[in-house]
Amino acid sequence: MKDGRFAPSPTGTLHVGNLRTALLAWLFARSQGARFLVRMEDLDPGRVRSESAIEQLEDLRAIGLDWDGEVLFQSARHEAYDAAIERLRLDGRVYECFCTRAEIRAAASAPHGPLPEGAYPGTCLRLTDGERRRKRAGGRPPALRLRAAAARIGFEDSLLGRREAVVDDFVLRRNDGAAAYNLAVMVDDAAQGIGEVVRGADLLDSTPRQVLLARLLGLPEPSWAHVPLVVGPDGARLAKRHGSVTLREADPAAAVRWMAATLGFEGATNAAELLACFDPAALPREPTVFRGIRPA
Repeated sequence: MKDGRFAPSPTGTLHVGNLRTALLAWLFARSQGARFLVRMEDLDPGRVRSESAIEQLEDLRAIGLDWDGEVLFQSARHEAYDAAIERLRLDGRVYECFCTRAEIRAAASAPHGPLPEGAYPGTCLRLTDGERRRKRAGGRPPALRLRAAAARIGFEDSLLGRREAVVDDFVLRRNDGAAAYNLAVMVDDAAQGIGEVVRGADLLDSTPRQVLLARLLGLPEPSWAHVPLVVGPDGARLAKRHGSVTLREADPAAAVRWMAATLGFEGATNAAELLACFDPAALPREPTVFRGIRPA
């Protein structure tokens, strides 16, 4: 059995694409008799809204999902993230980065060897001690980056097969002091005993970074299943501009029937019925184009 989870950011209302991913994560876990956990990724104080967390949990219940234990909030986990960064620092894997986004974009446009397009090219890795002192004196607080050494990381995805990528020097702690997504998610998945991560295919590119972190920190590596997204008719990720895309506009029962049909399980009318016939091998591999939900 592999425990699973759903980990939204409480920054707004979940749309039916988010809810379909949550449903899939629940189905993967419950079909094995495993635990299903919910975690709120609330590390961005400028965007997080407490009412969104309440609303998101209500929407998960509305489509028939349950979960085990208390909801974990990342904002209560700063000490765990600090401890992980300190371990990496002691291993010589952490350095300060003073780059602005504009500087990173400009530097990333230049050739930089084996790293993927748009990857961080290691600008601040090459700073001298004197240059770092002058940067600090300038008043801009640094972010902390992982010295990845262009590691090539491979992993198996149960839906998409073998994947491999070169990892750049990504951020561990932002310059506002908050732990970055890749670090927090791996520390928390390990702490919660998550054995299988089921999430949207838009997060596939972040997985090699997280696998590398798990290996450097001696954390257990979960298995992975990146499920297809729901997109609008324009091919972009689903958003409010695509119409009635949340449970504020769609009946939950109708939404679940729509989710079941788009996943190849036509006829299931609720989460329990879908669980009874769930087969991961039957899932689509391509995005679903959202064209509305028929009323119940």
